Amino acid sequence: MNILITGGAGFIGSHVVRHFVNAYPEYRIVNLDALTYAGNLENLRDIEGKPNYRFVRGDITDGDAMLALFREERFDGVIHLAAESHVDRSIANPTEFVTTNVLGTVHLLNAAREVWKDDLDGRRFYHVSTDEVYGTLGREGLFTEETSYDPHSPYSASKASSDHFVRAYHDTYNLPVVISNCSNNYGPYQFPEKLIPLFINNIRQKRELPVYGKGENVRDWLWVIDHAEAIDVIYHKGEPGETYNIGGHNEWKNIDLVRLLCSIMDRKLGRNDGESAELIRFVTDRAGHDLRYAIDSSKLQRELGWSPSIRFEDGLEKTVEWYLGNGEWLERVTSGAYQSYYDEMYGGR
Repeated sequence: MNILITGGAGFIGSHVVRHFVNAYPEYRIVNLDALTYAGNLENLRDIEGKPNYRFVRGDITDGDAMLALFREERFDGVIHLAAESHVDRSIANPTEFVTTNVLGTVHLLNAAREVWKDDLDGRRFYHVSTDEVYGTLGREGLFTEETSYDPHSPYSASKASSDHFVRAYHDTYNLPVVISNCSNNYGPYQFPEKLIPLFINNIRQKRELPVYGKGENVRDWLWVIDHAEAIDVIYHKGEPGETYNIGGHNEWKNIDLVRLLCSIMDRKLGRNDGESAELIRFVTDRAGHDLRYAIDSSKLQRELGWSPSIRFEDGLEKTVEWYLGNGEWLERVTSGAYQSYYDEMYGGR
């Protein structure tokens, strides 16, 4: 089995690559990443010497390069995670998100369609997406696989479009696809522009903790290692043409999450309880900020047997411990030093 994992040097992608390389030594795993700011090969130091692992630096927006890679490697399957994913960045530069998330996905679909056209047996194109495509919920209810799309940010609009293209290639060309839409991920190796690692780092340095609006926005949090295991299950057992929602069953208001994080950090750092909470500052809300996301993942549990393994409180404790125990990684990411690792290890190839 020869599997391409795109975006495999990113946060979620690196966990998926590690999981597949370690769990399936008989597979060949090719990690394709453009190594933009969010791609960090230091996330994968522990597996880079494995015989069933190959890293390729490449950009999914280069259609000719994608077709050449597919022809070279003759992939049996694709797990597509490469994407621009930060909502604030999408508001500042929506075109970049269209280019990567929509056109990049179409280039991969075209390469798969071309190389697999005479033999679709055993092939699989797995597109990893987000719950943000569904828009926002009120105080009640959950997103299901039948929820209508209603994206509110350039990021979620670009992911919604890529989802539609994946389904269209299934319906039009019979390409064997599956899609998953997940809730907010957290855990080790997350780039510190996202809330949890950003605030961990800010608390360490006694910097302000900017909370949008009144902090009333609600998110469902998914332990990234649980997500990697769910992707494994869906890749191997999911029905072609189907969508599966992946959620952590962990709904938290942002302000409650931040206060819990402050409490954990005070305890871990030996500070007085409540000291870090004094760093909280409420700032102008983000444009188009969805009130609430919450996933109903009962289809995945019922049909494929997956369910989350950890409570958010326990996962957050583990996350804090990881970041505090990996200060060098955090320093290299925040300083930009991590970006030299590719040249150091691969000689710029």
